[in-house]
Amino acid sequence: MRIAILSRNKKLYSTRRLIEAGKARGHEVDVIDTLQCYMDITKNRPVVRYRGAELPKYDAIIPRIGASITFYGTAVVRQFEMMGTFSVNESVAISRSRDKLRSLQLLSRKGIGLPRTGFANKSSNTQDLIKTVGGAPLVIKLLEGTQGIGVVLAENTKTAEAVIEAFMGLNANILVQEFVKEASGVDIRCFVVGDKVVAAMKRQGAEGEFRSNLHRGGSAKLIKLSPDERATAMAAAKAMGLGVCGVDILQSNHGPVVMEVNSSPGLEGIEAATKRDVAGMIFEHIEKHAKPFATKTRGTG
Repeated sequence: MRIAILSRNKKLYSTRRLIEAGKARGHEVDVIDTLQCYMDITKNRPVVRYRGAELPKYDAIIPRIGASITFYGTAVVRQFEMMGTFSVNESVAISRSRDKLRSLQLLSRKGIGLPRTGFANKSSNTQDLIKTVGGAPLVIKLLEGTQGIGVVLAENTKTAEAVIEAFMGLNANILVQEFVKEASGVDIRCFVVGDKVVAAMKRQGAEGEFRSNLHRGGSAKLIKLSPDERATAMAAAKAMGLGVCGVDILQSNHGPVVMEVNSSPGLEGIEAATKRDVAGMIFEHIEKHAKPFATKTRGTG
C-alpha cells in the first residue's frame, strides 16, 4: 500500500521508525510536512496539494500532528478523509483528545477513573474550587500545556490560591486536579493500537520531580499491567475514538485514573523500555483496516 506519514520532521525517532517499519513490510512510505500541505476547498473532487503539485492517492495516512499545529493539522487530515483515505486517527478524535477539558468530560461520562478535577472562570471561585478537588496539595495545569510544561504542584492552599489567581489574571485556561500522592511520581504509559494495549511502561520522575515525563529527565521500564489498568486504557482510547494513542495512568488508592490520552505518542521511550516493534504494529493495524485505493469507491466521502 501507499502510505503517508504527516510529520514536520523526518529525522525524529518516531518518524524514522515508522518509515523503517513500513518499508520492512513492503509498503511505499512518504513523509509529508503537514504545514506544507494546502487544499482547494471549493473543488468537487477534494485534493491535497503539496509544494506546487497535487498529492497522489494514499491508501492510509499516519498523522503525527504536534499540539502547536492542531487546528491546521486536523484540517489536513479531514481533507484526506474526504478523499477516502484511511487515517490511523481521525481528525475529530485528534481534536477531541487535544482539548484537555473536553477529553476529561468525555472520559467522566463513560465512567472512566479520573483524578478529582475542577474548572472555573473567575478568581472569586478559587477557594471553593480548591475544596472541590480535596484541598492542597493539588496540581494546576494549563489547558494548552504539553510534555509537562504548564503543570504546577501547589503544596499548600496559599500557594494554590496565588498560582490560580496569577494564571487567571493572564486569562489562561487552567484545570485544578487532586495530587495523587500515593503514585509517588510514577505513572504508566499504555500504548494502544486498534483494540488492544500492545505495550506498556512505568515512568518514574527524576529525583525531586513530581512529573514523570521522559522529556523532563524521567526514566522508564517495562511493566505488566493489571486487568484494571488494561481495561482503563482501552476504555479511554475507545472514548476518544483513537486507533493509536498513548494513555497515561496513575495508580491511586481508588484504582487507576487517567491523566491524559495522547493522539501522537512518541515511539522511542516505549520501544526502548519494552523492546517491542510498536511501529510495526501500527502498520499491521493499517493492513487490517485500510483497503488499497484501487478497490475503493471513489468519491468525496
